[in-house]
Amino acid sequence: MTASASTGQAAFRPNWAARAGWLLLAAYVAYAAQILDITWARFVLGLDQGGRFLGRLFPPEFQRWELLVDGLTESLQIAVIASVLGIVISLPIGLLAARNLMPWWVSTPTRAFVALCRSFHPILVAIVFVKAIGFGALAGILALVVASVGFVAKLFAEAIEEISMKQVEAVRATGAGFANVVTMGVLPQVLARFIGFSTYQLDSNLRNSTMVGIVGGGGIGGTLFAAFQRFDYGFLCAILIAIIALIMMGELVATRLRATFQ
Repeated sequence: MTASASTGQAAFRPNWAARAGWLLLAAYVAYAAQILDITWARFVLGLDQGGRFLGRLFPPEFQRWELLVDGLTESLQIAVIASVLGIVISLPIGLLAARNLMPWWVSTPTRAFVALCRSFHPILVAIVFVKAIGFGALAGILALVVASVGFVAKLFAEAIEEISMKQVEAVRATGAGFANVVTMGVLPQVLARFIGFSTYQLDSNLRNSTMVGIVGGGGIGGTLFAAFQRFDYGFLCAILIAIIALIMMGELVATRLRATFQ
């Protein structure tokens, strides 16, 4: 007979707080579904309408391939420019946000700025820039730069906070200045991770560059939205296939870059 059986106690006590939390979560999901009018009938109707929509997409029409290539080229240019600018800006911001390198009165407002950059979806930021500077690729580039800073700078700062300070202190002991401490004691420990963050952001910007065009930020998104408004489903399918191919090629390039530098 085990000790738990002899004392009349259960081997594992039930966590009533966790069970109550799960019950509250389930009740809230049911309540939210009712408020949002999420019903099985609407789901079935959506499947039927979605099937008819997919049927209209085929066969794809590539007759206007020049327009398609122009849109894809602009989206690619937007993604590359925004990634380069965002990564370059994120490097000093990430250093300023690292709490193990900077005093609190520097790292705290910098982290607040990075959090602000992450607070809004790139499409919302693109709408703001379109209203501010007008339609075109520049609005899309600036929106993706903001998104890049919010992602890369945050992860770069967290990577710096996880480094070994012994190497940093060793460089400081030689009398090196702050710039030398960063280049000799900090960057060698986080360079591989920074490259990984950068390649991921390039891949993310490549996807988002096709979205910001829907609100006027340039690229293939504007062509996609125009085709959808004209009910030009064959050309719409061709655009979707081209976007998928572009994203897959971008993923292959990002994977190769991570394998090369890591």
